[in-house]
Amino acid sequence: MDRQRLLLSGLIATAFACALVAAPLPAAACTLKEMQAGGCSVDSGGSTGDEHVDIWAEMLDSDQPVPSTGDVTQEEAVSEQEGSDEWAADESAATPSRPENCSPVNVALCAVPPALPADPAAAVPGVVVTLRDIASFVPAGPGSEMEPGGWAVEDLPANFVAVASMQVVSGMLLGQPADVRFTPVGYRWLHSDGAVVESGSPGATWAVLGQREFSVTGTSHVYAESGEYTVALEVVLRAEYRFAGSGWRSIAGTLAVAGDPQRVLVGEFDTVLTNGDCNTNPSGPGC
Repeated sequence: MDRQRLLLSGLIATAFACALVAAPLPAAACTLKEMQAGGCSVDSGGSTGDEHVDIWAEMLDSDQPVPSTGDVTQEEAVSEQEGSDEWAADESAATPSRPENCSPVNVALCAVPPALPADPAAAVPGVVVTLRDIASFVPAGPGSEMEPGGWAVEDLPANFVAVASMQVVSGMLLGQPADVRFTPVGYRWLHSDGAVVESGSPGATWAVLGQREFSVTGTSHVYAESGEYTVALEVVLRAEYRFAGSGWRSIAGTLAVAGDPQRVLVGEFDTVLTNGDCNTNPSGPGC
């Protein structure tokens, strides 16, 4: 009895499997290109293939969005793509730039080189640039003018004017190309009679000052005796330095730069009354 039941169950299972094999498979889904070409038909709910193609054609001719194979419309796909682009842009901005030949195998190529400091002195703690460090940066010496030109009258002021201005000298400092700027901040005239005249300004001519000749000025000097003298001008300079790409940095202290000595001839002059010049009165004083 049990053998008959098993045999009957096997026959039923075999018949069910054959029915499944004999049943036609559902038609494969058509692509949009196949539908447009008219080479594909889909039987969906009793509709013919031609009806299905007409539906797709109407959707293509109209402004209605065509659904994708998933459950996402074109608007949602565009919105999702824009969000993806924004995320990629944020990631790109957050990621530091690396060399083009960066390779995970060679880690050294992927390293971003550190930026070099614009000021080597600032990069090394405790390093201070001094006047001794800029000894190779030599500014030009100042010039000096006087009035009257090259001579003076005993016991009357002679006026002196310095010719100096700010200047920049280039060279090497701490192994790097650098500039040193020298700015005049003081003036000192050294006279051979022992007198020293100091001023915070370079002085000016009597005409510029609006004064009469032989007037006392902030840079004038009076020679008490006749003779030949010399005067040397020293300009006191403040120094600053800079490297390429950095601002000016002050250097503590000042330095003095001297110009060439200038010769001054001092004479004694007497004031006398004359009756005309030597042409009209050849016997007059001094003729």
